[in-house]
Amino acid sequence: MGIQATGKSTFFRERFFRTHVRINLDMLKTRQRELILLNACLEMNQSFVVDNTNPSRRDRSRYLAPARAAGFRITGYFFESRIAEALVRNETRTGPERIPPQGVRNTRNRLEMPSLAEGFDDLFFVRLDAPQSFEVTRWNDEI
Repeated sequence: MGIQATGKSTFFRERFFRTHVRINLDMLKTRQRELILLNACLEMNQSFVVDNTNPSRRDRSRYLAPARAAGFRITGYFFESRIAEALVRNETRTGPERIPPQGVRNTRNRLEMPSLAEGFDDLFFVRLDAPQSFEVTRWNDEI
């Protein structure tokens, strides 16, 4: 969870590429394809990572509810979402990976902090220290 250009896909590649299926709307293009892949993972008891922004509780619920019903253990990662830093990183992207700045701002405006009460078994905060370097800490639901 987090706005664009905060390290979500890089984190996936570093930590989960060899063990989890990647569910990513940018790659799959439609919610129907995404649902087919999600259901296949659930049916096969295959570990997966949802590599999307998922800024709102409603966005996240489309994955949490079925995964919980299928008996999956659910771990969430929220990526520090500082708009100024994300916009700078986004400018270094090329091709379809570069998001229009207003798209990044729109996602930031929809961003809701996650909570264990949403159905996560574990929840972590991820901060991008430097390119390709992450600091991961346990989430604290309290302010």
